[in-house]
Formats: sequence, structure tokens, C-alpha cells
Amino acid sequence: MARSGPTQTPEVVLYAAEGCHLCERAKAELAALRDELGFELVEIAIDSDPELESRYRELIPVVEIDGERVCTYYVQPEPFRRKLAAAQTAAKTTGL
Repeated sequence: MARSGPTQTPEVVLYAAEGCHLCERAKAELAALRDELGFELVEIAIDSDPELESRYRELIPVVEIDGERVCTYYVQPEPFRRKLAAAQTAAKTTGL
């Protein structure tokens, strides 16, 4: 019996701050990758959250896929593609 329903897709999260030029560059790179690869992107501003500020300020922008940190400072397209593909494969095998 085939199971229908939404497919599990990896969650891609960008932690960023207002006025951060590296964050703006990462957003643009992720937008292009999103258009190409079709993932959902969640943007989280760290500015108003002291815990997030403490955790990410020195590293932003930070990109995570399914909770695993995959990029800091810059988004490198090829490593990002590989890590996203690995997360998609893992989601398919665990979603059986």
C-alpha cells in the first residue's frame, strides 16, 4: 500500500542580524540555491534574542540543515548542495 502525504524535506535555517553585510550576501546566495534546489528557507533574526545573540553573534551568518551547522560566514554552494542532498536522502530513508 502506497503512503500519500507530504514528503519530508530538510529544514534550512539562516541565523542572521540586521546590518550584517555577510548575512545579506548569504541570503542572496541561499535565494539562488533555493530557486535551483527547491528547499524551504527559515530566516531567524538573532538581534532581539539574548540567547541567540550569545550563541551566534561571532559566527553569523550561520546556516543549519536539520539542526546541523553547515555554513558560517559564507555560503559555499558546492558543499551546501552536497549537505542538502545528504539530508534529503536521509529524510527519504527515514520517512519510509
